[in-house]
Amino acid sequence: MNDKIGFIGLGLIGGSIAKAIRAVNPNVDMIAYDIDSSAILQAVSEGVISRIATAIDDQFADRDLIFLCAPVSSNDENLLTLKTHLSKDAILTDVGSVKADIHAHIAQAGLNAQFIGGHPMAGSERTGYRNSKEKLLENAYYILTPTNEVSVAKVHAMQQLVESIGAIPLIMPSDEHDFCTAGVSHVPHIISALLVHLVRGNDDANGTMKMIAAGGFKDITRISSSSATMWEHICMTNRKHILTLLDQYLQDLQAIRDKIDAGDATAIHHFFEQARIYRDSFAEAGSGPIKKSYVLHIDIPDKTGALASIVSLLAGQKISIKNIGITHNREDESGSLRLELYEETDIPKAKSLLEHAGFNVSATI
Repeated sequence: MNDKIGFIGLGLIGGSIAKAIRAVNPNVDMIAYDIDSSAILQAVSEGVISRIATAIDDQFADRDLIFLCAPVSSNDENLLTLKTHLSKDAILTDVGSVKADIHAHIAQAGLNAQFIGGHPMAGSERTGYRNSKEKLLENAYYILTPTNEVSVAKVHAMQQLVESIGAIPLIMPSDEHDFCTAGVSHVPHIISALLVHLVRGNDDANGTMKMIAAGGFKDITRISSSSATMWEHICMTNRKHILTLLDQYLQDLQAIRDKIDAGDATAIHHFFEQARIYRDSFAEAGSGPIKKSYVLHIDIPDKTGALASIVSLLAGQKISIKNIGITHNREDESGSLRLELYEETDIPKAKSLLEHAGFNVSATI
């Protein structure tokens, strides 16, 4: 089972799944179709995809498993095209973060007996196949929302595949999935964007707020760099649950505003303390729709070669840097370097290496 796999759409998530499958099963036959020909050509050149599908047609007829990985707005049309070429024994799945819409279209197409909704709870602010990574889904929850009609054998096969690529399968009804993801992903993205708009709308002509925005603000608004088109689609397809939780958030926001207005120190302290206790109870695994960032903050002198020496030290130990930022907001002749790494395991190794070289380093996970 699952020796022949097809992808319709090969972006960040589809590409990462394909890379992870290829890593654990070098002999698997995988084909892919995408309107972005450059993504498919890159995947073939890297040996990830076996061959290019030039259209959604009989090239997919022999597939054991097909992933729908195109944007939500395209999946519906792709599904209707695929239906006439789909083997009755194949498993059909998707990777979208809203399940009600795709389940409705699957039912309309009469494909309930073959569909297992999927949502890998992993991602990045960056999009496209070029940013896909073999280990993007490692230790991340991969939610499966099978229909009532799909067989136990098909669900078991999908669970096995998810486990084989290092993710954690979690089965739940589609409506429960949409409510949960509205709470832990969709509403937080809206709030993050609102915080950015708050600063944007209240900053002065010199951009003072933007200039002094420190790590805390950047961390809680990092997810606002995600695709606007994707979040438009999510808000349109998960409106019911987003509105329910946004209404509750507005009530809670008004409540804490009233406590601050009243100068109720005890209530304010309780508000932050309860949030701290609950937040500290979260599992430390890197799973979830809002990925953890692995960051080092390094004090560096403003002199030629300082940055180059840090990059060289890390490169010498094969520690990959995901992002670099320099903040000059100190009163003395130094700056703060922010290094974001790909792997959590690289943080202690990099910190020790840089401290041994004489740098002052702090880590954030």
